[in-house]
Amino acid sequence: MLKYIVKRLLILIPVLLGVSFLVFSILALMPADVASVQLGVSATPEGIEKWNEEHGLNDPFFQRYFNYMAGLLTGDPGISWSSNTPIKTEFLQRIPSTMILTAGTIVLVILLGVPVGVISAIKQYSIFDNISRLLAMLLTSLPAFWLGLLLILEFSLNLNWFPATGAGSLNHYVLPWITLSAAMAAQMIRMTRSTMLEVIRADYVQTARAKGAKPGRIVMIHELRNAMLPMITVVGIILGQTLGGAIVTETIFALPGVGTYLLQGIFKYDMPVVMISVLFIAAVIGIINLFIDILYMYIDPRLRSQFVKN
Repeated sequence: MLKYIVKRLLILIPVLLGVSFLVFSILALMPADVASVQLGVSATPEGIEKWNEEHGLNDPFFQRYFNYMAGLLTGDPGISWSSNTPIKTEFLQRIPSTMILTAGTIVLVILLGVPVGVISAIKQYSIFDNISRLLAMLLTSLPAFWLGLLLILEFSLNLNWFPATGAGSLNHYVLPWITLSAAMAAQMIRMTRSTMLEVIRADYVQTARAKGAKPGRIVMIHELRNAMLPMITVVGIILGQTLGGAIVTETIFALPGVGTYLLQGIFKYDMPVVMISVLFIAAVIGIINLFIDILYMYIDPRLRSQFVKN
């Protein structure tokens, strides 16, 4: 097991290097004059040349890339081009907000998606099943930006139940959690239902019923446990989608997270900010995939025995 984890972590290194090179290349090919954007109305030819020299933009591409990566590997992601402040301090302050948003979203998705999907499968074609499928279709079709603005209008401005923006307390995250989890909960409901329907028809489930096993035990031990692998896969996908969707959600609710930091960096042509934000998201997604694979081995004895042999 340890050998497998170390191997996967080592594979993550070239993946991150590839992501860093790709993003750095795209940013380097931007047609905009970055120095003019950063200096604004006070930009002069002499000032632009001086700014480019100070930030190494006159150096060859590969030299700039290696200089950036050397600083990043030593724990220095550089200075923000737009604010002229150290990125490390500001970036670390934004990670907790994104982590709270992601964790709350995935908990809400699991608490809503799994029970509803299980009950829909057990009571197939019932009123509950029809309503849940209709709800899943409705949630899937709702754009996050529209739903977020609607929630702000109703629950912040009209009812004054929750704050509309900011991140001072957990109350600030209630509406973002709902916004970000809506479509993902629908995805979880549909996957749980379809997976459970396949398991319910399996021979071992019919055998358990024939032996007189209690319905609750059949659902928990024989059905839900064997349906967990596809559900865990969906959870991993949803976690990745959450980090991507955080950009829109954090912008709508003005949350000081990595998503808004990345968006600000894109708007301001701030290469160091964009680089550290994208690399962070890529690293987290890679670690999530590793964690999902480890869960596979603990849940499925066939996979566990295969890795023990190896």
